[in-house]
Amino acid sequence: MKFYAPFKLLPISCLCLITTLFVGCADDDNDVVATIEMSVEISNVTNGQPLTPVAVVIHKSGYTPWSIGSAASVGLEKLAESGDVTDFISEANADANVLTTGMAGSAPFAPGSSETVSLSFTENSDARLTLASMLANTNDAFAGNTQVKIGSMSVGDSMTLYSHVHDSGTEKNSEASGTLAGPADSSTAADKGFSATRDDSHDFVTIHPGVVSKDDGLSTSVLDESHRWNGPAAKVVVTRTK
Repeated sequence: MKFYAPFKLLPISCLCLITTLFVGCADDDNDVVATIEMSVEISNVTNGQPLTPVAVVIHKSGYTPWSIGSAASVGLEKLAESGDVTDFISEANADANVLTTGMAGSAPFAPGSSETVSLSFTENSDARLTLASMLANTNDAFAGNTQVKIGSMSVGDSMTLYSHVHDSGTEKNSEASGTLAGPADSSTAADKGFSATRDDSHDFVTIHPGVVSKDDGLSTSVLDESHRWNGPAAKVVVTRTK
């Protein structure tokens, strides 16, 4: 009895087709896109400023959550005046350049405390990080970083950032009772925190000049020198875990 190799009886054209199919399958395996996981830990390094829950966005370079010298979006205004990140995250999710969003913490956290969030997204070499959190005992100050490049990080890599304080330019820095979202303001005013009226001397984002406080002669202020800060308000550690 004679046995034949299965390909021996096939014409050359069929053999070429089979070879192409096998090569194609191998290439498909190489096209699998990896899922990346990042851990973002935010620590409050101020002396006396609670930080509100932190909005965290992973995105491509085309996303611009704020720009020095440009007007704040409504989402950023609400975050900076009341600590509510809902609209800021909604604005991010509506942007085609955003890969994923999350929030660190569910309540304000005190100096010396930290909050952590883990996020997953599809591998992208242009991936960048943005985060923002309100300094609760202010009118409209927020600590934030944006356009931090994380796309080239390998599993196990970490980077440490420091979040400087910005002024959203949407509310006058009166430091007065009834205008602050944080515990230094004991008022129960209905408009405490966010107000849609933009009454600052300028309607654009800047670096925050710092609080003045009643200890330095601002008669309207309910703050004291313990609410001041020098330098960054938060330390951020970003780690790729997968």
